[in-house]
Amino acid sequence: MIRDGWDADVGDRRDVALRGHRAGILSRRSFLGGSVAGLGALGLAGCATTDGLLLAEAATVYGPMPNEKFPIPAVDISKVNPKYYRRTVRYETKEAAGTIIVDPGNYYVYRVEGDGSATRYGANVGRDGFLWSGDAYVGRKSEWATWTPPREMIKRQPEAAKYARGMPGGLDNPLGARTLHLYQNGAYTLYTIYASSDPETIGSGITSGCVGLLSQDMIHLYARTPVKTKVVVLPA
Repeated sequence: MIRDGWDADVGDRRDVALRGHRAGILSRRSFLGGSVAGLGALGLAGCATTDGLLLAEAATVYGPMPNEKFPIPAVDISKVNPKYYRRTVRYETKEAAGTIIVDPGNYYVYRVEGDGSATRYGANVGRDGFLWSGDAYVGRKSEWATWTPPREMIKRQPEAAKYARGMPGGLDNPLGARTLHLYQNGAYTLYTIYASSDPETIGSGITSGCVGLLSQDMIHLYARTPVKTKVVVLPA
């Protein structure tokens, strides 16, 4: 079931990226324009909510990452609902510590910590008609991965043909800073958990099955996720 629909996912998710294409460069709105400029406007909401990090902590968690191979700007957290900020929550499950659980119905990804708690991240997920559920595992990990558009996408969008041999990793690359590649029964499903630079997409269904976390969250999860980690995708 994971394999079915991946081409649509890649195409649709890359279509979103390529619609921002200007002068031959794939646009990454938040990487190129994200900043802390909107923090003041969120002040009252951030301090009032009990369902997210306080604003000051969020600004630190989602601050710039200048030591990356391609320095990552701060997230404009005014575009993220505070309930999707990274936090530790109570989470009862029979799954082993380290397991990743995707809850597409609530736009969350959990990393089970093994003591009745989990680290929770806000996510974007598959839109209606492209959701899937089941078990998989992390078969491969990559940093600043090369992205190659599928043939189906190139047919729909000829401008993508320039990347037919692969788009090198970087701030404009749709896969972002980190990628967890999901496998089933030894075969690559072509689905991923990837780093999104578009904060306004967190808490929404925009893909055909892949799952995106904010870059800072994805880097945090990636560092704690070895190859072979179990991934459970719950029904929406």
